[in-house]
Amino acid sequence: MFELATALGSVVPVLQNGGAGGPAIGATAAAALAVGLAALGAGIAERGIGAAAMGAIAENEDLFGRGLILTVLPETLVILALVVVFLTL
Repeated sequence: MFELATALGSVVPVLQNGGAGGPAIGATAAAALAVGLAALGAGIAERGIGAAAMGAIAENEDLFGRGLILTVLPETLVILALVVVFLTL
């Protein structure tokens, strides 16, 4: 996953500057890319957390609150990405 983040980190400035003679993408497109990648990361994280939380709740119903909090926690990443987008545009 670190390699993917590093690769994307080197691609985004090229897209913003119009590297290799291509047109630069606008701030809106860069914001959409950032929120989309944040949502993708949250979805991947939620996949494993949700499965583990449901397994834990099936064995012990007292873990419902903890499982709910851990399942919702990755969504804050998308909310923070949206906040950054609204602050920068």
